[in-house]
Amino acid sequence: MTLDFINQVLESLKENNLYRHLRTITGGQGPWVEIDGKQILNLCSNNYLGLASHPEVRKAASQAAETWGCGSGASRLICGNLRVHELLEERLASFKGTEAALLYGSGYAANLGIISSLMRQGDYIFSDRLNHASIIDGCRLSRAKIVVFDHNDMDTLEAKLHLTSTSSNGRSDIRKLIVVDSIFSMDGDLAPLPQLVTLAEKYQAILMVDEAHATGTIGPAGRGSVAHFGLEKHVPLIMGTLSKSLGGYGAFVAGSRKLIEYLTNTSRSFIFSTALPPTVIASALAALETLEANPSLVTRLQNNAEYLRKQLTLLGYDTLNSQTHIIPVLVGEATVALEMSRRLLAEGVLAVAIRPPTVPAGKSRIRVTVMANHSRDDLDFALEAFRNVRIVLDEKVTGSGTSSRTRG
Repeated sequence: MTLDFINQVLESLKENNLYRHLRTITGGQGPWVEIDGKQILNLCSNNYLGLASHPEVRKAASQAAETWGCGSGASRLICGNLRVHELLEERLASFKGTEAALLYGSGYAANLGIISSLMRQGDYIFSDRLNHASIIDGCRLSRAKIVVFDHNDMDTLEAKLHLTSTSSNGRSDIRKLIVVDSIFSMDGDLAPLPQLVTLAEKYQAILMVDEAHATGTIGPAGRGSVAHFGLEKHVPLIMGTLSKSLGGYGAFVAGSRKLIEYLTNTSRSFIFSTALPPTVIASALAALETLEANPSLVTRLQNNAEYLRKQLTLLGYDTLNSQTHIIPVLVGEATVALEMSRRLLAEGVLAVAIRPPTVPAGKSRIRVTVMANHSRDDLDFALEAFRNVRIVLDEKVTGSGTSSRTRG
């Protein structure tokens, strides 16, 4: 078989406005970045608290390189388990209010490894329709029966839980897992964790919560959505990342000591992966310490998000049901989203178009994210760009020289 099909696939992606390319940023991550020699306002980073370039975080990474070098040398179960790995796991467990934690190479690897090691063929996984791709792929890898329920629809979830309970023929060995994002990465809304806990306990299901976008952004001192709802004693399995609010790379799972012991022995993406480099671990420790010493960072992030979301709504944009620092600006078709992103960049704002398959067809959007260290002037600059872009797009749609805007 030749590789001729590659050209066909690429051409099809281009024709359907689904082709993707890499954009080069010069310098580090911050509220402003340099692209093609120009300073551009960054409204699409997951570096929510600005810790990726924090002086203490950078200093910790540099010192770790001097002490331990730049690589861990092997997987954790061979000779790559350094004391600094264990120290970070202890701190993360304390931060999340659990007995223990286990590090993974990435959030994607964590979800694949956790779900596929817990669930087997013949088991049931109940997954929110808008869960992240890593959760979806972890469910598929497990070979369990995947039961998808409508986004945040607890009535539908309960009906499906009840149906599978009555159709199991009394088998006690069937495992059931409910898995959700706590903050949904493309919509910015919250999972109804109190109702999910109630259903999990009622139907004897394991509840797994992916806190990738919640760690550091919500809850007391940024401890996440589980802590936000006061459910630390009721959620047995919490996944989080080091690559968003903590400004680094990697992921972790937090739970009981027995859960961590089990995953250490069964989770293939942990067992067969080289351990995270000590520089990455040290920077995550420093970021966590910085967050715990400065909980006002979380408040600043939430205040920035509330301001920008409210003002975008006043300009007439549909931000769906966003309640967080992730603010979708729904535009519909992929062609419109691409054009809007291009015009925003021309205005000096980096905010990328999100298109299928990341979101459903007809639901393309500009995904806006704010940072704690965006200033009010930064946000007003962004709003002026969105105002100008909306005028141009409205004129393009109406074919007239006047804007069809009714608000803002």
